[in-house]
Amino acid sequence: MEGVDVGRLILVRHGETEWNRTLRFQGQSDVELSDVGIREAERVSDRLSGEQIDTIYASDLTRAARTAQIIACRHDMSDSIHYTPMLRELSFGDMEGLTFNEIERDHRDVFDIHDWIERSLQVCFPNGEGLTDLATRTKQFTESLDGQVADRSTLLVGHGGALQVLICQLLGMDLSCWWRIRLSSCSVSVIEHYPHCPTLTLLNDVCHLNHS
Repeated sequence: MEGVDVGRLILVRHGETEWNRTLRFQGQSDVELSDVGIREAERVSDRLSGEQIDTIYASDLTRAARTAQIIACRHDMSDSIHYTPMLRELSFGDMEGLTFNEIERDHRDVFDIHDWIERSLQVCFPNGEGLTDLATRTKQFTESLDGQVADRSTLLVGHGGALQVLICQLLGMDLSCWWRIRLSSCSVSVIEHYPHCPTLTLLNDVCHLNHS
């Protein structure tokens, strides 16, 4: 589309943590990358080394911030990362650090995990957030960009839930569709931002993690 300013949003989920490996709800608990997660971040850094990146935004939680720093190092942008709490993961409140099975077995009197899965738009975690709270944060973030993505390449490093919700919002999808999007650790997704018409051109690409 000649003459049209096209911006690119490159979305990267953070690398693996030990809580990811053991299937624990992390939310806003500040968990470090595991050794595997660091290697994944290095692989995605290699993958993106040839990409133009003009601006980097990252969740201020350590696992996302560290992933962003590893990527930024290849672009000589380590001191230019914009950290923001608006890209944080959904807060799971009192359920953070627990597995699905532990919540179902030990905490059914205070929280029904199956009810949350079926009615995620209406249910909040005890002392945590609901999906609409997360959606409010991600919308505030995209609004804060205020047209800055036009004709630029912007890297966003965040968390599975937050990035899934952000994709739904940018593409005009119903928020309930967030469950239908899967983002693996250190996956790459790309949204090309034509004026008034964001287009998903890549989703959950992990080919760079499969190289020996």
